[in-house]
Amino acid sequence: MSAIAAVTNYKPLEKPLNFSETPSKDLFGVNVFSDAVMRERLPKAVYKAMRRTIDNGEKLDISVADAVAIAMRDWAIEKGATHYAHVFYPLTGQTAEKHDSFLEPDGKGGVLAEFSAKQLIQGEPDASSFPSGGLRATFEARGYTAWDVTSPAFILENPNGTTLCIPTAFCSWTGDALDKKVPLLRSMQALNAMAQRMLKLFGETDPGLVFSTAGCEQEYFLIDRNFFFARPDLINAGRTLFGAKPPKGQELEDQYFGAIPERVLACMLETERELYKLGVPVKTRHNEVAPAQYEIAPMYENANLATDHQYLTMTTLQRVAQKYGMTCLLHEKPFAGINGSGKHLNWSLGTRSQNLLEPGDTPHSNMQFLVFCAAVIRAVHLYSDLLRATIAHAGNDHRLGANEAPPAIVSIYLGEQLTDIFNQIGEGSTLSSKKPGHLNIGVDTLPAFPKDAGDRNRTSTFAFTGNKFEFRAVGSGQSVSGPLVALNTIMADSLDYIATELEKSTGGNPEKLNSAVQDVLQKIVKKHRAIIYNGDNYVEAWSKEAAQRGLPNLRNTVEALPALVAKKNIDLMEKFNILSPREMESRCEIYMERYVKDVAVESNLTLEIAKTTIFPAAIKYQNQLASTALALKQLGKTPCIAILDQLSEQVQNLENAMAVLEKALGSHAEGSTLDHAKHARDHVVPAMAKVREAADNLEGIVSDEFWPLPTYQEMLFIK
Repeated sequence: MSAIAAVTNYKPLEKPLNFSETPSKDLFGVNVFSDAVMRERLPKAVYKAMRRTIDNGEKLDISVADAVAIAMRDWAIEKGATHYAHVFYPLTGQTAEKHDSFLEPDGKGGVLAEFSAKQLIQGEPDASSFPSGGLRATFEARGYTAWDVTSPAFILENPNGTTLCIPTAFCSWTGDALDKKVPLLRSMQALNAMAQRMLKLFGETDPGLVFSTAGCEQEYFLIDRNFFFARPDLINAGRTLFGAKPPKGQELEDQYFGAIPERVLACMLETERELYKLGVPVKTRHNEVAPAQYEIAPMYENANLATDHQYLTMTTLQRVAQKYGMTCLLHEKPFAGINGSGKHLNWSLGTRSQNLLEPGDTPHSNMQFLVFCAAVIRAVHLYSDLLRATIAHAGNDHRLGANEAPPAIVSIYLGEQLTDIFNQIGEGSTLSSKKPGHLNIGVDTLPAFPKDAGDRNRTSTFAFTGNKFEFRAVGSGQSVSGPLVALNTIMADSLDYIATELEKSTGGNPEKLNSAVQDVLQKIVKKHRAIIYNGDNYVEAWSKEAAQRGLPNLRNTVEALPALVAKKNIDLMEKFNILSPREMESRCEIYMERYVKDVAVESNLTLEIAKTTIFPAAIKYQNQLASTALALKQLGKTPCIAILDQLSEQVQNLENAMAVLEKALGSHAEGSTLDHAKHARDHVVPAMAKVREAADNLEGIVSDEFWPLPTYQEMLFIK
């Protein structure tokens, strides 16, 4: 009750922001060491050298680092910075940073503000406590951070000061990648090389750097912090391990795109304002399907930069929410019985002047587009298990396959127009494209407007949405780096395959290109059309059909992660120098161990909360009912024992379930991390579910006076 009172009596901690004082457009990028800042502060030759690296992927000229370091230091100090930090992205899935002061003794009793080229280019955080999956022993502590020129430095503001943050890559003393950035940059380099090769076959002599783009739709929940701190499961596991279904959930479908609550909107506005300062191009905000669920979405940008901005978005959401007395939940399934949260990854590739997945008005005759689209079809069909593995973790296991997210089966939705074109290709020729037409709603005052060539499929794992593909299975709390690495690399492989085929067929004669393209496209369609599915991915019939098509159905993390060490996937990553066999094996080990740890945290929490919080509350209420029944009987009245009987049954069920869970936790599998993960999946997770079932049944019986935890209807609907 005290938590509810605190929520309903909430008062803003600070005065509302004055958005008219400084328009948002004037704030965009003000805390970024941007192109405009570099152009103004760097010598012309240094600026041009930096642009060649950023725009063309050329090797960084280290001689420019001194000038950049001085300019970056002066700019940061002018903005109030006292420290700098190499920000990196270890395999924990979170950001990491070590702050160092600009100030150094001058030997005369004073200090100087120093920041050298060496300090800009290279850092040395202790790497011993980050997960390495066997890449190095714990006592081998040396790790290096390396300046990523292609992701601009930025200022992170704090009420008591600011810090210059420099995005960096993180590797071991032996050169092994220990982070999420190194393989992403390697994959983008490989994709560029293969795409350049393909574009030159189409007559482009200098197409410019080809890079993948990403736009990440971020879903999240906001609940009041008073409720959050009253739930040990939310504090420690990020999701509720208990909670009965409320009388009202999302079944009225009144939350989606509904009016945004005032406090939530204030939080959103400030979040966007902070992200604008950091150069994050956020575009969209709205209510999501579940109560207390929302979404923020940016414009598309270079995939490496988009990945860094995704980390900033998650951090900013959580930081600003606290200011408004709320907690931002990024877990994939914080509440059972309602939709969980994803991070739809919109992926494409192109140059600064063209999107290579833009079909144009006549896609049937757009050979270049058809080649790149066919490359995607081949890539996803051959490596669907790898894509599935990149989004496998304990949180996503609760979400995938429900009527809120794609199933674990990876398929491609092309839409009516493109499916018809590729069917024509399979038959030997492409003669036409279905026209999109116009939509007339039947009201004279409403305009007729052009409609798209096909509908959208919200159940598909990997859907074409006009000029990009949307990978809808990515979890809300995870980095998009892993999925991007996989997409870039499998695309590079397909482009390599197609380019090789075309080079063989044409022999360098451009007049043979058209027939050569027709032949290779027809081969791809016939061999890989099984991955294309435009129907409802939720129906049971699709699972059976997918099995007949030979598509893998990796239902959970334990089934999915071994794909990382499948020979074909290791060979793929090694072929393009993305990840060595050691690095691939390390990641499988790290992610499998993380699954085991996540389940261990949740299961121990489940037992602790059930035993020390829920069970005592139920016993107190049982004692009250029993005492009342006994008193009535002694007075010669008929005791009311129906509820007491229900309560006693569920108390016994809870006690039995706790014993089973305790036994499962007490027995450990022998052998590898995979064996431990299987034990967690097969024994611990089902035992947790039984404890929850009994506890949730008790929640519907025990008096509110005795129930110790905030309920779903309180957390989701009291704002």
